[in-house]
Amino acid sequence: MTFPAVLGRLATSGFRLRRSVVVQDTLTGRILLSANNSVHREQRCFTSDADYDEFLSTTSKARKPSAIRSLQPLVNLPGMISLGGGMPNAATFPFEKLTMQCTSGLELTLSGKALEEALQYSPTPGLPALNAFLMEHLIMEEHAPPERTGVERALTITQGSQDGLSKVFDMLLDADDALLVESPTYSGSLAYLQPKGVRLIEMETDGGGLIPDNLEATLRHWDDPTSYGDDGPRPKVLYTIPTGGNPTGASLSLQRKKRIYEIASEFNLLILEDDPYYYLRLEGDSSKHPSFLELDTDARVIRFDSFSKILSSGMRIGFVTGPKPLIERVNLHTQASNLHPTGVTQAMVLALLESWGKEGWKAHLEGVCAFYRSQRNHFLSSAERHLAGLVEWNAPDAGMFIWMKLLGVDDAQELIETKAVESGVLLVPGSVFLPNPRQSPYVRAAYSTASPQDMDTALERLAFLLEGNESSNNNK
Repeated sequence: MTFPAVLGRLATSGFRLRRSVVVQDTLTGRILLSANNSVHREQRCFTSDADYDEFLSTTSKARKPSAIRSLQPLVNLPGMISLGGGMPNAATFPFEKLTMQCTSGLELTLSGKALEEALQYSPTPGLPALNAFLMEHLIMEEHAPPERTGVERALTITQGSQDGLSKVFDMLLDADDALLVESPTYSGSLAYLQPKGVRLIEMETDGGGLIPDNLEATLRHWDDPTSYGDDGPRPKVLYTIPTGGNPTGASLSLQRKKRIYEIASEFNLLILEDDPYYYLRLEGDSSKHPSFLELDTDARVIRFDSFSKILSSGMRIGFVTGPKPLIERVNLHTQASNLHPTGVTQAMVLALLESWGKEGWKAHLEGVCAFYRSQRNHFLSSAERHLAGLVEWNAPDAGMFIWMKLLGVDDAQELIETKAVESGVLLVPGSVFLPNPRQSPYVRAAYSTASPQDMDTALERLAFLLEGNESSNNNK
């Protein structure tokens, strides 16, 4: 192994090199390590399954395939007689037919073999027909990820994307590992990560999402106590919500995504692309906003998709796409927990998507986006009318949320959780979205379900509270 390779291995494994060390390649004269601890790395890509081993948590490395679950793909082979798995006999199921009436008038029916498959135990990655449909149409056609020699991509269906997120966090992170995470970020992810004991390294954001320069500076000067001062190993994973971020509503531009991907490649990070609002583009369309998966020349992206925002949140159907050796680790977790995602809702989604076809899917998405665009515009109009001079905000171009800074308020939590509730307004204080606890003047508002009239009333009530708070502060 060459010395640069050794040095890179030491850096990515968290080996700490002192600030006074200067290392020079005697053959080329190139400085490999400078006084400020900046390691000059060659970009790295993954070429074999074994390349991902260093990212796995202790728990994930210990997982073994379920002997019973391993039989499942063999059950339907021609001529196979199963005396193995403890599957109930479908003849005892009390359902003959399930009929779904869509809002468009379309009627879908599950019966016979399709219904039996939906009601029975099924493969861990989901119903094979739905898994294949999603991979072909919503991954390969929609994102067209670059081919990688030596590394296949795979997809597994989960009980909503939250299920996938928690399993991937478990796969990649041990207690006290460092995770690079946007600040603010999704509180549902924090609810899993904080009790796990993960060190959450906050990355700065603005109206355009994660700031690449802050990400690069944090990684490049990780071992310099005057710059960052973290005592633990360098992070190996970045978690980001690139479209209509929750709670900020911010979306990463293609330019920022490319720069972030370059940084991830240089410092050998896996990118967790949590993208449930990908299809909720309120300006333009998703095809003009390539995903990290579409840029993934190194095979370092794990992508999370969800039907919760575009079909139904109660169906609990999401899917995770990424390098096959990592997706197989997620499947091992599923084998030991919920066995497989719910068959009936998977069958419903498959029947609907196949019935719609590409044009029906596109028309549905256009209708959903038009609805949320109207909702957002009504909210912004009311905000201008009632909150100008009291609140600062950026108009989101995707998603369901607006991130608002309450002017003259140091900590929004008491105002929102007490006074706003008493006034009949529900908002979420910004502090719950911060990876590390502290006060925040921000609040998150959702414009997804309230009527335009109710939104206007709610913001008028909030304005009254803020005016009263301002008056109270002036009288102190």
